[in-house]
Amino acid sequence: MEWDVPSNAPKIPTFRVLNDMNRIDDKSRMSSDITSSEVLKWYKNMLTVNIMDAIMFDAQRHGRVSFYMVLIPSAMKGLVCATNKLTLHNREHGVFLQRGFELKDFMSQLAANCNDPGKGRNMPVHYSGRSKVGVHAVASTLGTQIPHAAGAGYALKMQDREDTSSPPRVAVAYFGEGAASEGDFHGALNIASVIQSPVLFICRNNGFAISTPASEQYKGDGIASRGRGYGIESLRVDGTDIFAVYEATKAAREKALEGGGRPILLEFMSYRISHHSTSDDSLAYRSADDVAYWKSPQRDPISRLFQWLKNEGVWNEELDAEARKQIRKDVIRELTMAEREKKPELRAVFDDVYAELTEEARSQREELKRLIQKYPGEYDAEQHVGGIEGL
Repeated sequence: MEWDVPSNAPKIPTFRVLNDMNRIDDKSRMSSDITSSEVLKWYKNMLTVNIMDAIMFDAQRHGRVSFYMVLIPSAMKGLVCATNKLTLHNREHGVFLQRGFELKDFMSQLAANCNDPGKGRNMPVHYSGRSKVGVHAVASTLGTQIPHAAGAGYALKMQDREDTSSPPRVAVAYFGEGAASEGDFHGALNIASVIQSPVLFICRNNGFAISTPASEQYKGDGIASRGRGYGIESLRVDGTDIFAVYEATKAAREKALEGGGRPILLEFMSYRISHHSTSDDSLAYRSADDVAYWKSPQRDPISRLFQWLKNEGVWNEELDAEARKQIRKDVIRELTMAEREKKPELRAVFDDVYAELTEEARSQREELKRLIQKYPGEYDAEQHVGGIEGL
């Protein structure tokens, strides 16, 4: 008998490009298409998300939005934009920004105004960008986006077989290591492997599922180790190293399209510096010293990239301070403008459920209109486009 003893197996290594001094020892590991100007764009996007997070966290405390979740301070994910269908959870707004979402789009959703594609019907941070950036609407239900991506990847594979005039496509699912404890994760990886769906499963391992540390979530070697059980190639990546994230994602996409298509699993190692959300106090279950360690210039992805840009001579403290000041102004301006916009039409409450309004829904709409007209002081109908006539 030859038992497979997990504790005897070596730990999966972590792929890195930047060294501890935030320099690149082996420049052959970098793709030739990476330019300093492109990296600077990545950096400014990371700054934008970071500053937006700080402002919106405070805005929630001031009652301007009901809820907010900040991005994990890991390197921008989804840098390879040649992916075509993305399903996300509610901590990937960096992906939205990198793919073309604008501050106005973020603020419209957060303010639930008439410019929100979701028509103001979802809670804050649940962005929707399918038509603009190829990203499906964010949902809070943990892990449900993972099997969606497996199915989307297979649909793309079938479409690409019929139309060979365009480049082949892959789907991507982003999720946290907490979601990897859901049954949806295992079902998705299994079916994707069986049907050979071209999909990237990208796990953001930030160390905590709300207040539950990774040490209490699983016994095995992280999430990447699970790929082997489903026959899926996997890679563990330093999630604070933007160059490693880029190279890993690019290589994963190429692998996912080899031989007609197959799934790939990536595990980005990072740390959730922030609270889980505005409803959480993380100091109740971890120490301030742990957080401070991950905020250091050797661990914080923004600081690491700043140092690389500075070493390359394309950025400095003065330019950085100016950029931060301008981004802050832009975020506050867009938030203020979004708050001044009217809410979606009241009839939007009944939209997008059935192709045609059912008799029951029509009756409910009429009853709502009657109540608003009877008690106008109890409703904010004039804050909506069209007022009561918009119903």
